[in-house]
Amino acid sequence: MPIATVNPANGELLKAYEALGEEEIESRLAAAESTFRHYRTTTFAERAERLNRAADLLDEDRDDIARTMTTEMGKPIGAARAEAAKCARAMRWYAANAERLLSDEHPTDADAHDSGASRALVRYRPLGVVLAVMPWNFPLWQVVRFAAPALMAGNVGLLKHASNVPGTALYLEDLFHRAGFPAGCFRTLLVGSGAIEAILRDSRVAAATLTGSEPAGRSVAAIAGDEVKKTVLELGGSDPYLVLPSADVEQAAATAVTARVQNNGQSCIAAKRFIVHTDVYDAFAERFTAGMAALTVGDPMEESTDIGPLASEQGRTDLEELVDDAVDRGASVLCGGGRPENLGGGLDRGWFYRPTVLAGITPSMRVHREETFGPVATLYRVADLDEAVSLANDTPFGLSSNVWTRDPAEMDRCVRDLEAGGVFFNGMTASHPALPFGGVKRSGYGRELAGHGIREFCNATTVWYGPVRP
Repeated sequence: MPIATVNPANGELLKAYEALGEEEIESRLAAAESTFRHYRTTTFAERAERLNRAADLLDEDRDDIARTMTTEMGKPIGAARAEAAKCARAMRWYAANAERLLSDEHPTDADAHDSGASRALVRYRPLGVVLAVMPWNFPLWQVVRFAAPALMAGNVGLLKHASNVPGTALYLEDLFHRAGFPAGCFRTLLVGSGAIEAILRDSRVAAATLTGSEPAGRSVAAIAGDEVKKTVLELGGSDPYLVLPSADVEQAAATAVTARVQNNGQSCIAAKRFIVHTDVYDAFAERFTAGMAALTVGDPMEESTDIGPLASEQGRTDLEELVDDAVDRGASVLCGGGRPENLGGGLDRGWFYRPTVLAGITPSMRVHREETFGPVATLYRVADLDEAVSLANDTPFGLSSNVWTRDPAEMDRCVRDLEAGGVFFNGMTASHPALPFGGVKRSGYGRELAGHGIREFCNATTVWYGPVRP
């Protein structure tokens, strides 16, 4: 895939970039290693001052970087501005909390003495150069939720961003430079995916984090495993959205629309499989389908647009194949089910797909097992909670889950039995700096955000002091 900005709303090539050569990659690796040697000794206060400055600059740049993101990957302009604002808030949160999250841990005096120590502690120290392989769907947020904690912990970062968002990738490097971080502290590598293995195997790279597809995660995990390097993986998701009899059906249906189509439906944590108890199925299906059908598809630069284009032509083709397979095998199309017509203004050349609801899904359909990365929802009717939980877990993925119920016993059961990295009640899954984020099964391993995320790329060092003899 070429490194280029192609406007997905009309297919127009706006700018192409040359991939870095071996000498340029070597220069950035050397600078990262050299920078880490002294950056790791800076204080939390020094790092926080720079990260707060980056947040201020991002707020000032919000409109411009939002337009860049929308042009490169098609998200509605309002959502792009919200993404930039969220990143600035996360930076400030880590600037304020990193020192507390990484403070020394002290065992009790009794435990220390039992170990033969006069005292003992655990200290979190940075690992070094961390390679971040990041996707296009949240081109700013995915990077910042790695970069903010990593930089506050004393690590340095190398970013290999998706090849269709080079403008956003270069902006991030410039942002941290303008904020006062030392040269080499955060650099963008404009390279193709074929260059990742050599970079990851380089002895100067200590660890890697990847958000992306399962095949990409498998590849990075295999290479890192061969090199015995730490990784954190956030991969695909096919999150269930359970609606049980005690739910507020009207609110559940309204929230379901947003939960499915955020970022034009291209989100790992979007609700994708809507599993509804038969007692409320008809009411939910009617409201949900109406809400999906009412969404405005169009130019993502227009404030009134709800759904912009998919980020790539191949992404739309993949989505069409999943829907066609389901329909051929008996699924019902309650709304949508194809490309929009007569958008005008050159948008007919863009990679748009109508918000779609499919019902009558069976295990024989690809859409039952595979992730739909676009505005397509699958709707299931179940007889009871047992069937709902069984169906929710009938997926290779386990990123997050959503449950609508007022029943405390049902809540306890879902927390106990749903195979996912998160369970969100009476709302939709979202990421927040104060809460750990990640999945199980083929959705990956490790955690981002909160204290769990900042410690992923730290060396938890045991410090033991022997008895002092007179």
